[in-house]
Parts: sequence; C-alpha cells; structure tokens
Amino acid sequence: MATPDFIRTIRASAGHQLLWLPGVSAVVFDDHGRVLLGQRADNHKWTVVSGIPDPGEQPADAAVREVQEETAVRCVAERVVMVKAGDRVTFDNGDICQFMDITFRCRAIGGEARVNDDESLDVGWFDVDGLPTMDERQVFRIKQALSDEPTWFQPTSLE
Repeated sequence: MATPDFIRTIRASAGHQLLWLPGVSAVVFDDHGRVLLGQRADNHKWTVVSGIPDPGEQPADAAVREVQEETAVRCVAERVVMVKAGDRVTFDNGDICQFMDITFRCRAIGGEARVNDDESLDVGWFDVDGLPTMDERQVFRIKQALSDEPTWFQPTSLE
C-alpha cells in the first residue's frame, strides 16, 4: 500500500515507532457472485482491496475510493461486515504500524477490473470456491461478507 502524504509527515517526526492507524478493506462482489482480489506488489500475496482513509474521509468512502484507485472497478459499500484490530506490522524500512480495520461488503457497479496503480501486480475476479492461496484472515473477511451474520468483532475478554 502506498504511504499517504499525511503519514509521511507524521513519520518525519515520529520515526519508526508504532503508529496506530485506521484501515479499510473492501470485499467486492460482482453480479455473478465472484470476489475482486488484487495481488500486492510489495509481498505478492492475494488480498481483498484495502487502504488507509484520508484525514476526515468517511470509512465507506475510503473503501470505495481504494477499489477505484487500485482496480478501476466502481462499487458501492453495502454494509460493515467486520471490525478488527490487526497485528503489528514491521515494514522493510523499519516502520511499525498497527491498523484498526473496518471491512465492508461492496457491490460492483461498473468498470473493468485491471491493475490501476503501482500497488498491485495483478487484479481479477474469482469464484469463491476457487480462490488463490491467501492468508486465512483474508478468507475470513470474504466468509464474513458472504454471511448474514451481524458485524463481526472480537468478543470482550472477561479476564
């Protein structure tokens, strides 16, 4: 994921220390029930589209924008399917981040899926029963988007 300018500004004074950041993910389905995935340029993994909202940007708007920017597909956000704090991530340059991700189920309304920026190596539509090899957390997002369950969140620990 390309680093937004506002994060670069924060990093100029914060250095590599942990930044707690908002994140959005979009599980986009087409009219055939296929899911839109991108193969990331940084680690070559297949994932749902994700990104960082701009300051003041509504999360659903950020998810829709990220899909358009990365894949040229236009979509609408239909509902929140998951809210989850991710694990800490240490990037190759030493920067440490942790994301609070809001995952949206989205419906494609136009555009042709293609690599639309430098963040992806490949982009495509996949049948849910024919997904490429993916991290379990990505598969879990897709399963949650397909379910009729209410928004998933980590239950509170009673310890």
